[in-house]
Amino acid sequence: MKCPFCGNIDDKVIDSRMGKDGDVIRRRRECLKCERRFTSYEKVDDILPVVEKKDGRREQYDRIKILSGLQKACEKRPIPFDTLENVTDEIEKKVLAAGEKEIRSTFIGEQIMEQLKALDKVAYVRFASVYREFKDINEFMDEVKTLFKSKK
Repeated sequence: MKCPFCGNIDDKVIDSRMGKDGDVIRRRRECLKCERRFTSYEKVDDILPVVEKKDGRREQYDRIKILSGLQKACEKRPIPFDTLENVTDEIEKKVLAAGEKEIRSTFIGEQIMEQLKALDKVAYVRFASVYREFKDINEFMDEVKTLFKSKK
């Protein structure tokens, strides 16, 4: 592992711990040259599917896109970043559980909507307005009304 401080590739592992879900190993390391400590994470490299977009294009699954979409929807909302990472993890688990080589972007979008609906109604409406591409205020109001009906 390359030291992030001095670039040396010789280090020793001081401590190893399994992540809370057992899918990540956290390692504390010490550089043998500068003696500074840093953390590395090991994760099994999952074979993630190709995402088929609405317009027919295909692109590699990108976790960062999901996380950034969640961040935009939750901007200025009282939602910790850790929560958004956990939501992203849950969505990724569902994508992997589908076991497909290709997955439609609509599946991912609906998973995001489902998670946001439970997490924060304002973030849900923000995401829905972009994801569902509302053409006018009436479509937007219909979505908000549906949200209120499901709340009752």
